[in-house]
Amino acid sequence: MNIKNTIIVALFTIMATITYSQNVEFKRSNFKDDVDAYKAATDAIDKGEEFFVIGSEAIFNVQDPGLNFKKALEQFEIAQKLNPDNALNNFRIGVCYIHSSSPYEAIPYLEKAYKLDPECDPFLYYYHGNALQLKGEFDQALESYKKFEDNYRKADNFNKFVSMRKRECDNAKKYKSDPERVWVDNLKDLNTQYDEISPSITTDGADIIFSSNRPNSNSANEVGGYDYDVYTSYYIDGEWQKVKSLPGSVNSPQDDVANNLYYDGTRLLLHKENEGQIDIYESVLDGANWGYPEIMPRQISSERSNDMYASYNHDGYNIFFSRDNDSRSNGTEIVYSGMRNKMEKNYGAATMISQVNSKFNDGPVYLHIDGKTMYMASQGHESLGGYDIFVSKKEQGVWSRPVNLGYPINTPYDDFFFAATANGKYAYISSNRAGGSGGFDLYKVTFWGPPKEPIVDLEDYLLASIAKPIKDPQIEETVSVNKVSLTVFKGNTIDAISRKPVEAEIEITDNSTGKIIESFTTNSATGKFLLSLKAGKNYGIAVKADGYLFHSENFDIPDGSAYNLINKTIELKNIAVGSKIALRNIFFDVGQATLRSESNAELDRLVKLLKDVPSLKVEISGHTDNTGSASTNEKLSQDRAEAVVKYLTANGIKASRLTAKGYGSSQPVASNSTKDGRQENRRTEFEIIAN
Repeated sequence: MNIKNTIIVALFTIMATITYSQNVEFKRSNFKDDVDAYKAATDAIDKGEEFFVIGSEAIFNVQDPGLNFKKALEQFEIAQKLNPDNALNNFRIGVCYIHSSSPYEAIPYLEKAYKLDPECDPFLYYYHGNALQLKGEFDQALESYKKFEDNYRKADNFNKFVSMRKRECDNAKKYKSDPERVWVDNLKDLNTQYDEISPSITTDGADIIFSSNRPNSNSANEVGGYDYDVYTSYYIDGEWQKVKSLPGSVNSPQDDVANNLYYDGTRLLLHKENEGQIDIYESVLDGANWGYPEIMPRQISSERSNDMYASYNHDGYNIFFSRDNDSRSNGTEIVYSGMRNKMEKNYGAATMISQVNSKFNDGPVYLHIDGKTMYMASQGHESLGGYDIFVSKKEQGVWSRPVNLGYPINTPYDDFFFAATANGKYAYISSNRAGGSGGFDLYKVTFWGPPKEPIVDLEDYLLASIAKPIKDPQIEETVSVNKVSLTVFKGNTIDAISRKPVEAEIEITDNSTGKIIESFTTNSATGKFLLSLKAGKNYGIAVKADGYLFHSENFDIPDGSAYNLINKTIELKNIAVGSKIALRNIFFDVGQATLRSESNAELDRLVKLLKDVPSLKVEISGHTDNTGSASTNEKLSQDRAEAVVKYLTANGIKASRLTAKGYGSSQPVASNSTKDGRQENRRTEFEIIAN
């Protein structure tokens, strides 16, 4: 190629570059050949600008912009089709996307606006920095924020936003340089191109409830979007099943956003719009269906504020939630309201928790069963950008300063909501980070283990599931999150003959005191239950249902015990001749026939059964393992059976209804070759011999 041709090619290249980077103004002279399209574009810009200003004012006042940015985006995109090279229109489209559930879509528009004309709007440097921050280019983002500060010196409240963004970049560099030992995986089976938010997970990790604005049977709104409904899925054989709408009466034509499941799984907090504001509601599980949501008392669902993202406290007396106070410019704040009377549901005035709130939006919030651990989302504190998830601990009655859970749980995008499984190994969050299915997606966090894990106590909550029975290993491996331990006992109650679910009452007794410490009913549709037992106690568990023999279990959980998950199907037997049941909570001194006081609760339940069904005649039988001679075992078992009969007659049961029989080691129910087997064989039983 000669010199002349080289110069020509170079000139064409320069002109092409100039043409690409030239800012094309929306002037009639630039669109002489398409006047009608120009008129439509400029009209759309004018209309969009009205929504844009309203949305921006809301953001800068730390308020919800509503649909304003979506409405503005519709108009700006009309103009974009006519003229894609206008810096200001690209800037405005980028801002609309920044404040959407897909902020990564803002990046190309803001970068193009910056190339076309960085002076097209005073806020371009700020939002350009925001785009760089989302890309993870934190040093370059800081340069743009500095340029914004140099060019924007108005005496308004916006300085706190710039300071926040600069802190976020510094925080992000710190946390990304020392990432947490976790995996964060997209739940592709549950996510769509729409938003999936607010996950609640059962303690065994088998069922999930969340909200999504995917298309439903309701009408779309004015910008083509759908309202949020509540959905559920079940984890079976290593896979999440097809997502279904939550059965019952929870979903409506309004936004229905799930907040939190109560620890026994029978109540659900959610929020929805109510006459122009957002209020908190509660739905109660009835069999397989969730009941119609009832609005919470005015101390929680205030007439003067938006209330949302509620969480039950471990004791059932306090509700924690986020409140949007219009009199402040700090957005939502975390507050709580305590129940004064459980029967009357009389709540006290909501109180702000100043230690965990920032100058920006705070919440959603999640309270752990231990009563001293709070997980919360916030745009403030040491955020990496957008919402991040933090943890606060209650120490001597005061909540500690929130601590960031770190990268990659948190990113420069919005990362919020938090729900953990019982073993502390998994948690579920929602995030609009790049690389997902679209909008907000659900993610599963898997903690590797020491040295860095979230502050998750293992004393997890009771959660009765509405799912089908799930195949689990009997014992799960321990996850060393901290030294607090528990046993999670789950299963379902069924008829021993028909195998159909039976709704049963479960009572948990502290055997050292004989006091019932908790009682609840298994699910009427599935018979399912899930309860947690803290370490350091000996528990008696009685399962009762009308028309059935009661079932009992005993759990002795010493302090420091490892985490266990026990899955058991309890077969309840009809009160019919031949029905036999083991009394697992009757205790004797070693080698003796003296009843210990821990046996009283179990014996009293048998007394009640015999009094409730006066036609019953029973045989009380004693059984031993094969340790020792047969004659010794027979005598010991006979003496123990007679001790039980003596207790029953002393408590009003006629001796003519009772027979005592010792069988020694002749009727084993397990192998005598193991310690556990011998323990199973040492038992007291009763059998119905007449009714």
